[in-house]
Amino acid sequence: MGFFKRLFGTQQEELPVEKLNIGIILGSTREGRVSPQVGNWVKELADKRGDANYTIIDLAEFKLPLLGEPGGDASGAAAWSQKVAACDGFVFIAQEYNHSITGALKNALDYLREEWNNKVAGIVSYGSVGGARATEHLRGILGELLVADVRVHPALSLFTDFENGTDFKPATVQADSVNQMLDQVIPWSKALKTIR
Repeated sequence: MGFFKRLFGTQQEELPVEKLNIGIILGSTREGRVSPQVGNWVKELADKRGDANYTIIDLAEFKLPLLGEPGGDASGAAAWSQKVAACDGFVFIAQEYNHSITGALKNALDYLREEWNNKVAGIVSYGSVGGARATEHLRGILGELLVADVRVHPALSLFTDFENGTDFKPATVQADSVNQMLDQVIPWSKALKTIR
């Protein structure tokens, strides 16, 4: 650029950089769930960064029937497809149910294919052991869908990050972990956007 500036005496105009769209997916649909508390906390932390457009995506709003089963609202499946396709990356709020992810999240993942491809995901999990086993299952599923998951994994304990197992009160260190995860999600999302 220095050569052209000397040659023509003008600066090149820099094009505005379009912000990434990162979806924060609430992975539980059952009544009494605490995932909205966790998702809102992650969004609040993420919005302070100003490095992307962060949006809560609540699986409960799409009312997806079991894949391959009759019933349900076809418009919900179409809206789900559009919502995921519009994202450059994701943060999954993953609850551990019986050593794995929820049936609702697995069903929602299975509903789509190309909409997931060549994107990035961070995972924030919770459970009796921080949701670690759910995260390991989710990583395998994401790999099959060509979603690259980042290494940093905020793991929330039902015993130390929730009061009475229902009121989310995260330890201070957990916010640092979320920011470290996003420090990986954002550059990877930028990189993978170039091959889509």
